[in-house]
Amino acid sequence: MTGPSGTTFTEVTRVACAPEVLFDLSLSIDAHLDSMRRSRERAVAGVTSGTIRLGESVTWRARHFGVMWTMTSQITALERPRRFVDEQVRGPFRVFRHEHRFERDGVVTVMTDTVTLRSPLLGVIVEPLLLRPYMQRLIRTRNAVLVRKAAAASGGRAA
Repeated sequence: MTGPSGTTFTEVTRVACAPEVLFDLSLSIDAHLDSMRRSRERAVAGVTSGTIRLGESVTWRARHFGVMWTMTSQITALERPRRFVDEQVRGPFRVFRHEHRFERDGVVTVMTDTVTLRSPLLGVIVEPLLLRPYMQRLIRTRNAVLVRKAAAASGGRAA
């Protein structure tokens, strides 16, 4: 969906683990770095390893579209183990907001990522054709790593 406030998309991932396991992995700077090896993403300021907490920030540096980008994100809401929100406080987007939700469905945790972004230029053209698909691939890549880590932490099971 693209509108005046930007583009929003949702990714749903199902994992056979407790919500707490996936929630904690999602707040792990180290797990995030593992998932972003392809872009050589690094945490360069703020919380650079371990678990990030409410009100804390991390500054990421990575290469995307052949350009080196720097973005500082802050955890602006946190309700363990149900949801948290990270938002850009400095960086390349006019808006970047990522809400993470975790719900139990039997033995499975349903993780729902809702990302809203707005590019600084040419949003109506760039966001739906280039930026949204690219960001969706990044979220899917990140989530695949989280699924593997959650399975390992939960005795090898993954949905």
